[in-house]
Amino acid sequence: MKKKFWPILWLLLVLSLFTGCSTKDSNKENVTTIATTIESESTTSQETGVASESVVAGESVKTGLEVFDLSTVPEYQGSPWCEINGGNPFFTQDEMTTQSYETYGELDALGRCRTCMASIGTDLMPTSQRGNIGNVHPTGWHLVKYAGINGNYLYNRCHLIGYQLTAENANTRNLITGTRYLNVDGMLPWENKTADYIKNTGNHVMYRVTPIFEGSNLLASGVLMEGKSVEDNGAGLSFCVYCYNVQPGITIDYATGDSSGPEYTGSGSKK
Repeated sequence: MKKKFWPILWLLLVLSLFTGCSTKDSNKENVTTIATTIESESTTSQETGVASESVVAGESVKTGLEVFDLSTVPEYQGSPWCEINGGNPFFTQDEMTTQSYETYGELDALGRCRTCMASIGTDLMPTSQRGNIGNVHPTGWHLVKYAGINGNYLYNRCHLIGYQLTAENANTRNLITGTRYLNVDGMLPWENKTADYIKNTGNHVMYRVTPIFEGSNLLASGVLMEGKSVEDNGAGLSFCVYCYNVQPGITIDYATGDSSGPEYTGSGSKK
């Protein structure tokens, strides 16, 4: 009886070995498939992240689901700002939130600021006076004076999101080189409107500021400012404007920040 069953036992042993190999190969294929899928999903996610990120170093900026193209902005004609998209901000419904927060984009490879965005409530606003920011030297910074400018200095260290809104002071990711005209005549009125609305209502405002750099210029051509009140869905405050980084009567080289004008009174270092 043992001799009759010996070949059968050998056959069963061989079959089990082949079955085991088949199972291992199958598992290996499954692992490879899963790994490939994960890698594919990771790549897709990274690509999506890049695509949806605000691009401030070129001629267009992707904001929300829309595209802002610098070439559509009219040449400066004497007004410090112009409306973009009919004055309607590009915020998507998913971006609207009553949860206060603030974000400041990482500096790009040239050290230039990128998009800053916040949902601003009273809890983010300052409770003390602003400190000194003289140690910050944004790209394109020059210490130059012209007699025709209030305060004489051509350039200010301009907060993208104003100090009165989020209490950010010497944050290098929130400060660009801007003309006095951009800072005071272009941006400040919209910052004041936003601050006044928040203080008077206690509501939140979605707020986004994107500096627009052409090519590899170190000085921004201007900034795109967007604001929309959240709780009343823009009924109380809504704007989308482009503010020009110009100074009337002064010629500016945006590649370097150098300037010239008839009422030049002197310069110091870039500090």
